[in-house]
This record gives sequence, C-alpha cells and structure tokens, in this order.
Amino acid sequence: MDKNAIVIPKGMELYYDQYHFAPAVKDGNRLYCSGVIGVGSDGKPPADPETQFTQAFEMLKSVLTTAGVSFSDVIEMTTFHVGLQANLTTFMKVKDRYLQAPYPSWTAIGITELALPGGLVEIKVIARLGS
Repeated sequence: MDKNAIVIPKGMELYYDQYHFAPAVKDGNRLYCSGVIGVGSDGKPPADPETQFTQAFEMLKSVLTTAGVSFSDVIEMTTFHVGLQANLTTFMKVKDRYLQAPYPSWTAIGITELALPGGLVEIKVIARLGS
C-alpha cells in the first residue's frame, strides 16, 4: 500500500504507531475509515451516552476533514453498539446532527463489548473521495 494513501489526523498518530492501524485509507475514489469510539481528553469514553456519541462523531469528522471530505461524502456507515436498544434513540439524535439527507446506507449491530471499557458505540464509514 502507498504510504500517501494513509490518513492520520493530528492527535491520532498513536493509533498508527502503537496499535498499528490507520484511522483511514484512501483507495481509488473511496475512503475507508476505521471504527472510532468517542473518548475524552483522558482517552476514556465518557459515561454519558450523548457526550460519548458526540465525541465519536467529532473524531470521525477529524478523519474525514483530514482526508478532504465531509459527512456529505459518506456513502455507508456501520455502527457497533453496546446496549443497542437502550441507547439507539440518543444515538440517532446525535447522528442526525452530522448526517443530513440524502442519508448513507447504515447497519447497526448490537454487541457485548468494545475495545475500550465503557465504550458504547464504534462508528466506521466509507466515503466518496473527489466529489
């Protein structure tokens, strides 16, 4: 893979250097974003679901912006939820602040845990480049 295809926003270098994955990779006219979990400045997910979901979308926004695209370029979103039913309404409220019509495809999956203790959602997207 071409090193220039890797997207690493400022402040996310640790993911690439320590955990050995890119926050996003450009391939042709697509941007493949790794999943993001909303974390605070302490590196931990906040207990409040709305705050955590907002931070996840803000991290994702940073990845998209670094790649030169925005939420309007997102064509597919997959979300992984701990407590899917309990938090879906709150998640959708936050999601709708970032994603506007025409909406991308979306798959929401309920799971038992994420890589970070206390994480309630991980969001990964595919976006169109050069639109």
